[in-house]
Amino acid sequence: MSEVQTARTYNQNHVPRAYTPGRRRVSIYVAWSYPAEAGRNPAELDNRFSTMTEVRRVAWPAYEDPKWSDPLQFQQGIAGSLELFFLAWVPFQQLVEETTGHAVPVYQRIDQAGFRAPLDERVLADTDTLFVFGLDHMITGQEAGPGEVEALRAFLAREDARLVLGPHHDVGASDDLSVREVEYRHHGDPLVPRQQRFARYVRGLMQGLGVPVENRYGLRPAVQAPNRIAPFSAIRDADTKGWLDGVTNFNFHQHLPHYAVTGDEPDAIRVLARQPVDTARPHPFIEAGNTEFNMFLWMPPSGERAGDVLLADSTIFSSLFGGDESLRNFWRNLVTK
Repeated sequence: MSEVQTARTYNQNHVPRAYTPGRRRVSIYVAWSYPAEAGRNPAELDNRFSTMTEVRRVAWPAYEDPKWSDPLQFQQGIAGSLELFFLAWVPFQQLVEETTGHAVPVYQRIDQAGFRAPLDERVLADTDTLFVFGLDHMITGQEAGPGEVEALRAFLAREDARLVLGPHHDVGASDDLSVREVEYRHHGDPLVPRQQRFARYVRGLMQGLGVPVENRYGLRPAVQAPNRIAPFSAIRDADTKGWLDGVTNFNFHQHLPHYAVTGDEPDAIRVLARQPVDTARPHPFIEAGNTEFNMFLWMPPSGERAGDVLLADSTIFSSLFGGDESLRNFWRNLVTK
């Protein structure tokens, strides 16, 4: 991928992209309130992102270069760790732009300056493929309004529209503190607290759109080498669109959500990839007899919905957690198929 040759911009309105046949216009919508996340009290143990100082301590010495550690160059509070997300999405944005010829805007539900961007026609008008990253802590109260659900329903009525939902993990949902401790020991990430519940906003969208899925747990995937995720189990007969062509694995992340299918309607939603879980680490999901969790799902067009709905965790699109040609093939497939 080519290096960025232009200066970074911020605090300006998006310039609409013209429709180009065969070249999808991709947008990312981060369903958080940046001020609500950055303003969480670091003295609170649960339901917040790490401060940059905590990241540096746990990942030492990875972030000891002054560009990360100098408080005059990089924010050391929670805001600093939020900026890591934006930096880590850049390779995905670059690959998509090189593939489609269109830049990839990143919208935030409420941005650093407090500007609100509800999911409406201003976001959707020049978008063919929309990624909605459910990285909002449930405690911040991000609710999907009826107008936003209707806007997405209208979007999905368009021919070839594509919606990729990424509700993040739901760690520590149980009120039993001993269960929370088992979950914590299972994923083993010291930066994730005993309770970290995400994606209130995307859950609301899924309920409104009739997507029969719920994000559960934060499961540690099995590995085939240190920090290299084991290949998933693909259900390729159901993948009639070819989303997983040339794809055998995603990237390693210590705590991935299980996308539990909650509906009974046959073939309404297809599980296309199941990820082996690390069964050496106890967890209620494993104790229930499970060895794999649902990693990638697809709702093909149906009825008045002409567009596709897909589910894949936002970490799959982040360079923070590594990547290889298999992962890049997946990125290309989502924006070209």
